Amino acid sequence: MDMGSPASINEVQRLIGRIAALSRFISKSFEKGLPFFKTLRKVKNFEWTKECQHAFEDLKIYLARLPFLVKPVPGDTLYLCISATSQAVSSVLVQEEEDNQTPTYYVSKVLNDAESRYPPVEKMALTLVITARKLRPYFLSYLVGVRTNTPLKQVLGRPEASGRLVKWAIELSEYDISYIHRTTIKA
Repeated sequence: MDMGSPASINEVQRLIGRIAALSRFISKSFEKGLPFFKTLRKVKNFEWTKECQHAFEDLKIYLARLPFLVKPVPGDTLYLCISATSQAVSSVLVQEEEDNQTPTYYVSKVLNDAESRYPPVEKMALTLVITARKLRPYFLSYLVGVRTNTPLKQVLGRPEASGRLVKWAIELSEYDISYIHRTTIKA
């Protein structure tokens, strides 16, 4: 892919805008763009670091080999795999066909300062809420199985949970969601 590195703040902003526009097709798009966001924080002294250049090269390689997204088959169950790190949350909605998973949609978001301090289980719940909001038509039309090794069903079902967890549980109750424990993969 013939694309030069950004040389100014405006070019970095343009790159981030393009990443945001392609976020549906890019797995963990905001994690891939995190070095670019960090560059924008230093508005007065623009510096394109080695970390930025490495992330830029990785992004170009990834974009050259994008996976194909598939349209879900009506009546099938869709599966949601969620992930949360200290700085970002992401998910992928997949459809299974004969032991083969094909992605339907990717969702990711960089956490703000307050969200980055949530406990891990709340970050996973936040990931589910963000995904349900973004993919509302899918959640309303299909049964969605959430694959996670976090006890989300129990956490969201506790009456003594924190205010935001209760709010999220109420918001998610309108969807047909099942929680599937993700087992470890042994080699």
